[in-house]
Amino acid sequence: MRRFILFFTAWALAGTVGAEPSTRVAWTPDLLRFVKAGDPAKGKELAGVCGGCHNDVSTNPNLEGQLPTYLYRQLLDYKQGSRKDPSTAMNGVAGTLSEKDFADLAAYYSQLEPVRGIGGADDPTDIVARGDGRRMEPPCSSCHGAGGQGEAVDTPRLAGQKTAYLEQVLLAYKSGERHNDVYGRMRLIAGKLSDREIKQLAEYYGKLK
Repeated sequence: MRRFILFFTAWALAGTVGAEPSTRVAWTPDLLRFVKAGDPAKGKELAGVCGGCHNDVSTNPNLEGQLPTYLYRQLLDYKQGSRKDPSTAMNGVAGTLSEKDFADLAAYYSQLEPVRGIGGADDPTDIVARGDGRRMEPPCSSCHGAGGQGEAVDTPRLAGQKTAYLEQVLLAYKSGERHNDVYGRMRLIAGKLSDREIKQLAEYYGKLK
């Protein structure tokens, strides 16, 4: 555990020296209260257009049951350019919405029942629960929770997420295409995974209930 603590500290230092911030969202008590006060009824009204892309037939992520803080930050990152959508669709959509709209959408989706996997998940990499000390790779569960349920403040739920989406995201972190992770943590983690391990981890979390 000490090695992982030192590793996280190294991330923090690396992420604050001479680099653009990965996100401009800082979780102050006021901002947390703002997100918590989101109106799910108004969010439901706004979410009508979201279903055109976030549905069962696409590789876009499931939003149901996701942490509200995670959803809020991703939407603001899209609006502010910290996260780029290769299709530019999300950057365009987020650009038309207000921060109150983001909080309302986050409140709506977070209260919905999460999509659950089929079960029978097995992690052949052993990284989820144990990590890999030789590579200074922390266990996924240390941030995402033992059941992939997500953790405070804005570490996302992974359980039941679409396998293709999870693989795509990990590959994007590995290549640096996605870079709105605080302190570059996910880029460092994904950068040490093989493409096969990424696929196995995506399949594992996709099956979790």
